[in-house]
Amino acid sequence: MTKPPAIVVEHVSKQFAGTAQSSVDDCSFEVTAGQLIVLLGPSGCGKTTLLKLINRLYEPSAGRILLNGTDVMQLPVTNVRRQIGYVIQQTGLFPHMRVEANIAVVPRLLGWEQPRIDARIDQLLELLDLPNDYRRRYPRQLSGGEQQRVGIAQALAADPEIMLMDEPFGAVDAITRARLQEELLRIHRKLHKTILFVTHDVDEALRLADKIMVMRQGQIVQFDTPLALLTQPADQFVASLVASGDMLRRLGLLQVGAVAGPFDGNRMALADAPRVSVNGDVRAALSLLLGSGADVLVVVGDDEQPVGMLTFDIIQAAIRQSGQPPVGGR
Repeated sequence: MTKPPAIVVEHVSKQFAGTAQSSVDDCSFEVTAGQLIVLLGPSGCGKTTLLKLINRLYEPSAGRILLNGTDVMQLPVTNVRRQIGYVIQQTGLFPHMRVEANIAVVPRLLGWEQPRIDARIDQLLELLDLPNDYRRRYPRQLSGGEQQRVGIAQALAADPEIMLMDEPFGAVDAITRARLQEELLRIHRKLHKTILFVTHDVDEALRLADKIMVMRQGQIVQFDTPLALLTQPADQFVASLVASGDMLRRLGLLQVGAVAGPFDGNRMALADAPRVSVNGDVRAALSLLLGSGADVLVVVGDDEQPVGMLTFDIIQAAIRQSGQPPVGGR
């Protein structure tokens, strides 16, 4: 039997009382289990409202939402929220509770035994690279980035299949934000959670997403891969939003392993050549080539063994292959 999509949204609208225009207007889409979907658009476009409709913080004015094949309106609202992890910009931590108590909120509501809760806290602190002695700290004793990590741990505590993240990194500095983005990607690769992530930051969306949902005035303008948005924007609004003519952005979406040439050089001659991970992006690899003055990079796998090579010629070929058709062309 085929497993249903993790999330199905069918012709969903939301109009608040006293407003002339719907905040969410006839939106339909599906999310496959394990995908990281980013909702992108300007303030007021409806992306946060759509997220809250999925979590039943709001009820739809029309349409329906299914989680793993079940209409959310057929479930008690508490059951819906307990099976979905929810992370917001200000972490949602309880300031009067220690880190361990914050992480344990949902497991306690679900009736977990204390040994199971303790084991889960240890597991999540390790996963998020937080020292175990942070268990006894209060949120005010942590940095902004550490608080955000605890917020993610809190959302993951009951091991939900789906996570909703509403601009979770918007309140931290740029360096911390980049580290949290990398942390999220690492967790996603390891746990394969279905994640819906709201942001208005285009670079963040392009870096994180398997697919991006661009919204404007409550409607979905385009729902596609990051590279497709850059090379095949649906209209001028999308093209302008993602700066589709920016070649460096395109290179940031190409994985080194996807474009690397075979490792056919003399291994001794390349022993001192700079190395780049097969999982890295071509934009960073190009920066390394330019900064090092080298003619070639050795591409290495997870075991640090050479698996290929990257040169300026190979990168130029990759640029040509991702050539951009006219705006709106498919």
